[in-house]
Amino acid sequence: MFTIPIGSKAPEFNLPGSDGRNHSFFGENPVSGKNGTLIFFTCNHCPYVIGSEARMKELFTEVAGQGISMVAIHSNETVGHPTDTFPLVLERMKEMGFEWLSLDDIQQFTARAYGAQRTPHYFLFDANGSLVYSGRMDNSPRDVTKVETHELHDAVEDLIAGRPMRLPQTDAIGCNVKWWDMDAHWMPGDACDLDYLYQKFPTTKT
Repeated sequence: MFTIPIGSKAPEFNLPGSDGRNHSFFGENPVSGKNGTLIFFTCNHCPYVIGSEARMKELFTEVAGQGISMVAIHSNETVGHPTDTFPLVLERMKEMGFEWLSLDDIQQFTARAYGAQRTPHYFLFDANGSLVYSGRMDNSPRDVTKVETHELHDAVEDLIAGRPMRLPQTDAIGCNVKWWDMDAHWMPGDACDLDYLYQKFPTTKT
C-alpha cells in the first residue's frame, strides 16, 4: 500500500517549523499531543484546502481542547507551484489566523514516509503514536454546502471516547501531492481506491 496502514507507528521526522524550531514526532521538540496527534498534509494553492480552511480552524480549536495536537506538513514541490513555498506559507498563516504549527517538508521525505496522497490528507494517531484514522475530513472539502459526512470528526470523537473507529480509513479528497520527480497528476494505481476503481470501471459512480 502507498499510504501507511491503520495501526502503524507514526514515522519519525525532523522538520523546520513555523515557530523557527525543528520538530519531531516524539523526539526533540515533539509535536505529539497528550491524547493524540493529527497530522495533515496541505498547501497554499489547492482549492480543496482553501475550501476547507474555515473547518480546519474550527477543528483546531476543538481538538486542542481535547489534548490532541494538530500539525500541518507542507510537502509540495515549489518550482511548478511557487505559492507553496514555506515563506508564503508563513504569510498565509498570518493572513488567515492559522494557529497550528506548520512544518516544511521540502525534500518530501515525510510525505513519502506517511504515504501522503493529496492535499488535504489527514492522519490521526493515538497517544502512543499508532495510526487510528487516515483519509478525508468529510465528503466535500471544497464546498461546505455539500457536506453530508464527518469522518474525521467522528474519528476524533471515537479516539477521545476510547472506542473503536467507526470508519478507520477513507480516501483523501483533494489535489495530488506535487512530487519533485513525478508528473503533477501522478498517482500509483492502488494509492487511492476511488482512482483505481475509476481506472478499471470508468462509468462507476459513488
